[in-house]
Amino acid sequence: MTSKEIKKTLDRQFPGSVIENVDFAERQVELKPDQWLEIATFLKNDPGLSFDQLECVTGIDTGEDGPLQSRYNLHSMEHRHKIEVVISLDRSNPKVASIEQVWRVGDWFERETYDMFGIIYEGHRDLRRILCPEDWEGWPLRKDYETQETYHGIVVSKIKEEEWE
Repeated sequence: MTSKEIKKTLDRQFPGSVIENVDFAERQVELKPDQWLEIATFLKNDPGLSFDQLECVTGIDTGEDGPLQSRYNLHSMEHRHKIEVVISLDRSNPKVASIEQVWRVGDWFERETYDMFGIIYEGHRDLRRILCPEDWEGWPLRKDYETQETYHGIVVSKIKEEEWE
């Protein structure tokens, strides 16, 4: 199935959910966040689509005035087609439904994206930091992130001043 056919299928099944974006590549589809869990379940379970493999979930900060994005790379082993789903979120309240119960590997991907970008995956069974300490302040991969001066009294070095041994 081509990317155009996948988009048409989604638009037919979930009217108004596909956002036309001429800036995106052919294999990218932008979706509104409100029906994401239902759409994700459909993408996996529909026999014509059969996106049985979630390859990645990541975040993107589009800049100070732009949204945060949650991106999902999906692949069908059966049909050998793939697509990237893009969901834009309000940066002041970035929330989207969790898909970790649809694709179990999403657990780790969503936790990492939460940890680095602060995107809240609603319904996730264990959404907590995975790379930074639980009490770390801020979201390190956001463009407006300011590194902490200290962490528990230890100076957080901004520049590597010595060679690693």
